[in-house]
Amino acid sequence: MMSSQQSPLDLVKMFQSVTGALQQKRDTFNQADEYNHDHGDNMVETFEVITQAMREKRGADPADQLAYASEILRQRKSGSSKLYANGLSQASKDFRGKQIDSNNAMSFIQTLMGGGQSVQEQQPQQSSGVGSLLGGLLGGGQQKNQPQESSGFDMGDLLQAGMALMGTKSRGGSNLEAIVNAVVSNSAMGNSGYRSQSGSLVASTLMLAVKGMLSK
Repeated sequence: MMSSQQSPLDLVKMFQSVTGALQQKRDTFNQADEYNHDHGDNMVETFEVITQAMREKRGADPADQLAYASEILRQRKSGSSKLYANGLSQASKDFRGKQIDSNNAMSFIQTLMGGGQSVQEQQPQQSSGVGSLLGGLLGGGQQKNQPQESSGFDMGDLLQAGMALMGTKSRGGSNLEAIVNAVVSNSAMGNSGYRSQSGSLVASTLMLAVKGMLSK
């Protein structure tokens, strides 16, 4: 069981891992962009900017790192840069005075993907679908003391369970994929095909980076 006190996560390493993953998929995302054919280029540039901003502010409070990265990113022209700048700005507000650690990493990732919405604003009105997903991820069927209907579950439940699921070796990529799909589909990145694809890569890479840090 995790303690309430966790070591802060290294944001530079987290975003650097995303940059590397996007560089490998640059051509794929360019091809998926039927309009300008440059979505892969824009995503690589976006996360290179974020990573460099995190390096420049290494050692500062996470909220200050995020706010600085958002400010720099707003100078870029692409729509994706603006969405992630909004996500960084919202995260800087939500995590003011806080460290980003294993206890809130999933919430941080969802806020980043939200394009300016807080986690609470991203929660769907009807959570039965999330409840079904969460029930499946937790091994099928209801847990003890949970109501029989699934309407009591929301995205917060899924985020809370996410880190625990990622740490369970016997539950592999399929569960990670399900969590990523749930996060992206309820985010600003789920509104278009190519942004959904790149958003899934961003979210999954961040989750795997967190998992890697926790396993050391």
